Amino acid sequence: MSQVLFVYVTAGDADEAERIGEAVVDARLAACANVLDGMRSIFRWQGSVQKGREAILILKTREDLFDALKERIVELHSYELPCVVALPIAAGHEPFLDWIADETGPTEMV
Repeated sequence: MSQVLFVYVTAGDADEAERIGEAVVDARLAACANVLDGMRSIFRWQGSVQKGREAILILKTREDLFDALKERIVELHSYELPCVVALPIAAGHEPFLDWIADETGPTEMV
């Protein structure tokens, strides 16, 4: 089985995060999307320190799908340089990890 990943994405607001999350789950690039609204960000951009409000999108997927997932997120995202980073899941509840694997990737043709 492919390594399971958490993918951390920041979005301009909860609506954008939800729209992206729904699209990638529907495309089976992620098994689940969690949207956390109300994040306050402080970051350096174009030579100055900026502050803003964002939403966090956390996705669960397989490592072999990350490149396709990242490309789709970038296509859908409003930012010029979106944050899309993956963190490996070192351990977890095996039935949950199996569920992630089962819910991602191509669907079986009957």
